[in-house]
Amino acid sequence: MGAIATLVSVEDYLRRTEKPNCEDRDGVLFPKFMPTFLHGLIMLRLIVLLAKQGLHTAPDVTLRLSPGRYLIPDVIGALKVEQPYPTEPVLLCCDVLSPDDRLGATFAKCDEYHEWGVPYCWVVDPVKRTAWEYHRATGEPVRVADALHAGEYTVALPELFSAIEGK
Repeated sequence: MGAIATLVSVEDYLRRTEKPNCEDRDGVLFPKFMPTFLHGLIMLRLIVLLAKQGLHTAPDVTLRLSPGRYLIPDVIGALKVEQPYPTEPVLLCCDVLSPDDRLGATFAKCDEYHEWGVPYCWVVDPVKRTAWEYHRATGEPVRVADALHAGEYTVALPELFSAIEGK
C-alpha cells in the first residue's frame, strides 16, 4: 500500500478510528497491511512469551518518534510504558510480515526505530517460519535459526512457531 496523499494534522491523525491503521510520517499517512490469522497468532504468542519474562507488552501501540512521526509496530516490549503514546524509546519493536509486506520496507522501519533509540527490532515471517534480529548495535538484519534475542530476553523460534503448527 502506498501513502495517502492528503496531508493530515497530528490532531486528526490521533482521532482516526477507521481501518486500516495508518502510520503518520510528517502528515502523510501510510496504511498498514491487514493482518492475517497467522499474523495474529504470532503477535499473540510474542506478547505471551515476552510478558512471561517480565516485559510490558502490547500489540499495535502508536509510538511518537517525533512531533510529526507516529509508527505502529505489531508488538512492543518495554520495561516501562509511557501513556498514552510512548515518546521515549521502548526496548523492543516487533513486526510480523503480512503477505503484502516487503522485507526491505520493514527493515527500513527498523532503521527508523533505531534512529529514535530502540535497541532491538525483530521481524517475523509466519508463512516461511523464519525471523530476523535487527539490533541497533550491529546495524544490519541477521536471520536467526534458533532464537530471537533482545538483551536478556529470548524467544525460541520453535516455541514461537508452535502456535501455528498445523494452521
